[in-house]
Amino acid sequence: MIRTPLLGMRSITKHYPGVLALDGVHFDLSEAEIHALVGENGAGKSTLTKILAGAIQADAGSIEIDGIPIEIRTPADARRFGIGIIYQDFKLVPELTVAENMFLGDEARFSRGGFIRFSLMHREAKKVLSRLGEEIETGLPVKKLSVSQRQIVEIAKALCCQVRILAMDEPTASLTDHEVQNLFGVIRKLRSEGVGIIYISHRIEEIFEIADRVSVLRDGKMIQSCAIAEANSHDLVQWMVGRSVELKAHPQPSTEIDSSPRQEILRIENFRSELVHEVDLTLYRGEILGLAGLVGAGRTELARLIFGADRKASGKLLLDSQEVTVRSPRDAIKLGIGLLTEDRNLQGLVLQLSVAKNITLSSLAAISNGPFINRTKERNAVSEIVRQLRVKAPSMNTTVETLSGGNRQKVVLGRWLLTHCKVLIFDEPTAGIDIAVKQEIHGLIRRLAREGRGIIMISSDLPELLELSDRIAVMCGGRITGILPREDATQERVMRLATNYN
Repeated sequence: MIRTPLLGMRSITKHYPGVLALDGVHFDLSEAEIHALVGENGAGKSTLTKILAGAIQADAGSIEIDGIPIEIRTPADARRFGIGIIYQDFKLVPELTVAENMFLGDEARFSRGGFIRFSLMHREAKKVLSRLGEEIETGLPVKKLSVSQRQIVEIAKALCCQVRILAMDEPTASLTDHEVQNLFGVIRKLRSEGVGIIYISHRIEEIFEIADRVSVLRDGKMIQSCAIAEANSHDLVQWMVGRSVELKAHPQPSTEIDSSPRQEILRIENFRSELVHEVDLTLYRGEILGLAGLVGAGRTELARLIFGADRKASGKLLLDSQEVTVRSPRDAIKLGIGLLTEDRNLQGLVLQLSVAKNITLSSLAAISNGPFINRTKERNAVSEIVRQLRVKAPSMNTTVETLSGGNRQKVVLGRWLLTHCKVLIFDEPTAGIDIAVKQEIHGLIRRLAREGRGIIMISSDLPELLELSDRIAVMCGGRITGILPREDATQERVMRLATNYN
């Protein structure tokens, strides 16, 4: 007997100006199933989930729950039908408490006489978190939580609405291995309770660990759907990209190492702030220096100090052996230091501006005649960057908010390429990026190093750091706990230093 799917999406079609985002897509989800949805950036995954969430409307197609046709016109409709969506970019209000975020928009259920009974709200919030096996203080502002704790709050928020269908977009992009395993435990618990889960990820190894079934989108079309046991990693990648892509099993040298003396390009001495403690670090010309550590180790904070985005309490910064003063990002850019931020949407891009304006944002002087932008210079500069990085956009005037995550990342990379910075800091450059674009970015980082630039690369993907880095500096508790040359770097050694376990 064939069971009716919990969710059925039939012939879903969606057009954007110049782009067919979804082309007659069929997608099913069963009760108590983890169904992975994979594909390159721009394949249509986010568009499909946004239609399910009621955030956008399909041009054609239908949606069924338990075989009954439904209409989802708004996010409120989706919640009413028991559909929860956890986006890659969390939709939490940092200043509100955990409990207030969990019941945001549903405060009336705790209201009496025009006043909200916060004690009752917190009790209910604790019950939901307990269901997930989590003990997070419900009175804490969300801004004080770790990334993994925020992920749990997003899940709990969905469960507050009696969720039957939960879609998760890149839920492990910023989590450590330990935090990933904790999250997988929560996901399996939800499956055991009958929740159907749509799991979107670019991490191939995760798909095989957590999913029951996998469906592959490519260029807006459903290419393949099968039980996870019927697929292997090479098949999956080939379905995603439409060609064979080599999956590297062993680290490859990132730069050509020769016997000539290394030339120092950047050095920091005694860098201190509230979260960074007495850090000394040297970067050499043509080197890729990996920066490893667990979430909260101080890696991003150190990057922001070097870039002048945060004020340091003390410390010296030397470029080409000359001490310089960096009080702001503007100072850093003038000196040739660039930072590709971890959060590309909030800190790296102006989403409402065009591709061209985002790429030239840090190089306006180079494309201007006095106070006026030279449109010919702008067009020529942007066209070359778009060509080099193979940015997929209908035109240079397309707003960045309409692009996929991978193409947004390329736009940020393009901005720093245009500045010709001598030192580039990449903070999680491939988080949430598909395997093909990831390899493109790896190739670009290697090329920049070969050109003689100094690269500092922060990544929570340890195999990525081992593959790319010439040396790996490891942080724990705001301090450098060790620096490993390529030949001595292993996952075990890095993790020992990251946990300060000797």
